[in-house]
Amino acid sequence: MNISRVLRSPEPIALTVGNFDGLHLGHRAILARLRDAARQRGLPPCVMTFEPHPREFFAPDQAPTRLTSLREKLELLAAEGIDAVYVCRFDYSFAQTSAADFIERILWRGLQVRWMLVGDDFRFGARRAGDVTMLREAGIRLGFEVEDLPSVKVGALRASSTAVREALAAGNLDAAARLLGRPYSIIGRVGHGDKLGRQLGFATANLRIQHNRPALTGIFAVEVHGLGAGDPHPGVASLGVRPTLGAGQAPLLEVHLFDFDRDIYGTRLKVDFLAKLRDEEKYPDLESLTRQIARDVKATQAFFRKRNTHHG
Repeated sequence: MNISRVLRSPEPIALTVGNFDGLHLGHRAILARLRDAARQRGLPPCVMTFEPHPREFFAPDQAPTRLTSLREKLELLAAEGIDAVYVCRFDYSFAQTSAADFIERILWRGLQVRWMLVGDDFRFGARRAGDVTMLREAGIRLGFEVEDLPSVKVGALRASSTAVREALAAGNLDAAARLLGRPYSIIGRVGHGDKLGRQLGFATANLRIQHNRPALTGIFAVEVHGLGAGDPHPGVASLGVRPTLGAGQAPLLEVHLFDFDRDIYGTRLKVDFLAKLRDEEKYPDLESLTRQIARDVKATQAFFRKRNTHHG
């Protein structure tokens, strides 16, 4: 997959535009339709996305938490069969682009769009002045097709990044997985921590969080991919700011893998979140914390036993 920050295409393309945060089932329906239409017309299926998220640019303190880092999003898009992703730097200058200019200069002349797919609520251009009707009219004038796709429902719920965030914040990982079509996951590289887990008898793989803040916090039953033989590997994870160790800690994902003692520093892992055990808590001393970790390990092992029986 080609990734470009230059909004120019060497050939005509089929395009969809969006943030694609989390790549839920609604996004995947859009990408499936894009691939089909592109194949019928002999065009490469391409995506334009924004970095940072426009709401992060305009109001960083109120912006929604990210479900996926840019790298995770690009990997998910590649897995969906997208030929090229145009990563548009969302800055003051881009935010000033009028809707008409966005169509003529960027879509038509720059990217050579010949077929375009958007959600039925798509808005674009300065002050979100452009909509699907304006895009269709421009397409008729310039010579490109526009199709819009209604929202995808999962049960009674509209599949959206907001719905996924709400499910994760509530600790409802089953609901998040239904909206995503897979378990919610975080990808990161294992780094050196303070070795506290090892001292307490529960060695952990520590992954720094690339997102502006995690979409979920607490203690979880997880499966880990990227360790080779025996993948996925079960474990218990803590995601948060480790309040027992004092204030001001950066969010960290710590995973204690069951029956595992290999050196995996520098390995890139994908951690699937399967069930939430509890919220983070502050303990009076490390002894209390150690006892609680032992209880978490037991609860997680019981979760996997039950799950394996159910799946078996």
